[in-house]
Amino acid sequence: MKSILFAVVFVISSAQASLAKEPLSNVAYINDRLFAAAVGDQIRRNCDRISARMLRVLADANRLKNHAVALGYTEAEINAYVKNDAEKAKMKQRRDAYLADNGALGQGAEAYCALGRAEIARGSLIGSLLKAR
Repeated sequence: MKSILFAVVFVISSAQASLAKEPLSNVAYINDRLFAAAVGDQIRRNCDRISARMLRVLADANRLKNHAVALGYTEAEINAYVKNDAEKAKMKQRRDAYLADNGALGQGAEAYCALGRAEIARGSLIGSLLKAR
């Protein structure tokens, strides 16, 4: 009887562990898209010849939220993650590292414009959120 009880407890514990959600900060699909939006936002803010494809940005934000909900995250969990100061700081650090690695950070408007044009030309996720004017 004890072995059956142990087996049942083990199965229930295993099922609960598999249902546990990982932190949103570990969900690559979501973070890669938030990262692309963060980089794109800096490009458009620093280059007056590039703007955001706002309808696409808004549609992508809605799809991202729906994706998180489909993964089992609540709206409260999503909002808490997006508003978390530590997570914002990590994303800013990642964004700034990318901008620095690509020659834009602190290099003036033309460097941001060049990076934006390159992202658009490559058809990258970042570039898909931008348009040259």
